[in-house]
Amino acid sequence: MKHLLIRCIGLFLATTLPLAAQRTPDAVIELTDEIRDPRIAVPEIVGPALSTADPVKYFNNELWKALEASGRLDMVPHSFYPRFSPRKPEDFQSDEKKMPEDLGARGFYLRAWADVPVMARYLVYGEVKEANGRLALSGYLADVTQESVEASYVFGKLYYSEPNVTGAREMAFEFARDILQNLGLGEGLAGSRIYYVHKEEGSDRKEIWAMDYDGRNKQRITNYRNLSLTPAISPDGRRIAFTTYVEGIPKIYLHSLATNRRLPFYNQEASMNSMPSFGLDGNSIYFASSASGSSQIYKADIDGGNLRRISYSRSLDLHPSVNPRTGAEIAFVSDATGTPQVYVMNTSGTNRRRLSNGGGDAVQPAWDPTGKRLVFAWTRGYEIGNYNIFLVDLASKRYTQLTHSAGRNEHPTFSPSGTHIVFASDRMGSTQIWSMRADGTQLNQLTSRGLNESPVWATR
Repeated sequence: MKHLLIRCIGLFLATTLPLAAQRTPDAVIELTDEIRDPRIAVPEIVGPALSTADPVKYFNNELWKALEASGRLDMVPHSFYPRFSPRKPEDFQSDEKKMPEDLGARGFYLRAWADVPVMARYLVYGEVKEANGRLALSGYLADVTQESVEASYVFGKLYYSEPNVTGAREMAFEFARDILQNLGLGEGLAGSRIYYVHKEEGSDRKEIWAMDYDGRNKQRITNYRNLSLTPAISPDGRRIAFTTYVEGIPKIYLHSLATNRRLPFYNQEASMNSMPSFGLDGNSIYFASSASGSSQIYKADIDGGNLRRISYSRSLDLHPSVNPRTGAEIAFVSDATGTPQVYVMNTSGTNRRRLSNGGGDAVQPAWDPTGKRLVFAWTRGYEIGNYNIFLVDLASKRYTQLTHSAGRNEHPTFSPSGTHIVFASDRMGSTQIWSMRADGTQLNQLTSRGLNESPVWATR
């Protein structure tokens, strides 16, 4: 049994030993945008200056960052804008014969935002006021390519927040989400959270932490002073499941993210219960367990009861990941061919098929929100012996290599919007959390202190 546990952990980590040289991939497919990102102007929205830590200025900074971070918009630089922008729809002037010759003075005309030098499709505008001790934002979105002010109106909404930077940030996030949703671009990244495993330098303990999408507001979630690994977040963002060694052997613990308290979860008698993944309804958990002697995929109710075995193989089956769109498929890792490879099967355990083609080690699969693509770490990259992030389209079976010759890149997970991927990399020396566009561009380092790994991206 001890030998089994060592093999399971070794396959699970899949990063501890150097590997033999691997051939370069048969094909590297580049991702391209079929539709050009909408070009949008976001001038600063004016408001009262309440203190030296001006929440209105903070609001403007956060709104810009949230829209830019969505990866779905072409942001027009402020240097191209007219000197003034409207605060409400009534500020627009319809008689273009009266439009000043001075380009900088044309801000109250739709055409000034659509023509050179701005050349925007959309304009964000509005005003912040004080209202009964709170901030009140009147926020609007206009399609400036329309012929009339009435036709240009996309949406307008009233928002409230506390008169501080925290409230201003939340208000910016809400406005940004509404802008993206009204443009048919999803919710973006604003307000989403990344959960990950953090290890302090010089310590042998690992705890689960969380942070905002941009790396700010880091917060410790667990405090077991042991090894807490492989976090998974329920679809509604209210619960977290993870593997912990606090009782000596790997078991699954469940916590409420609202109260940060442990919830009941019965671990079946086994030398290993680990690597949880929530079912589509959030009321079931899939995980790897040695309850039958070797590591197989199991399913249990949210409290650990009603255990059902899903996979029946002579190999080690690990790291289940449930399709977030259909809930009908599980991606997982198996060493059936002698090395760990990525497989997919139905949640009933049927229709088992391999996705990675057998070259090198392929581990840590995760679905995109559409359930049509998977990302995983694979040693078939250009740097011998190291893992790179790959994406596979399930329909075409085509692979895309997203990271290239920059250390070990592991544990990839999609953002809830599907536009970004978060992963762990030691490309700068120590293992840290990074994000990138889903096409491998726009790398952004999110952590820098200690060692950080196993990130998962959640809606909140």
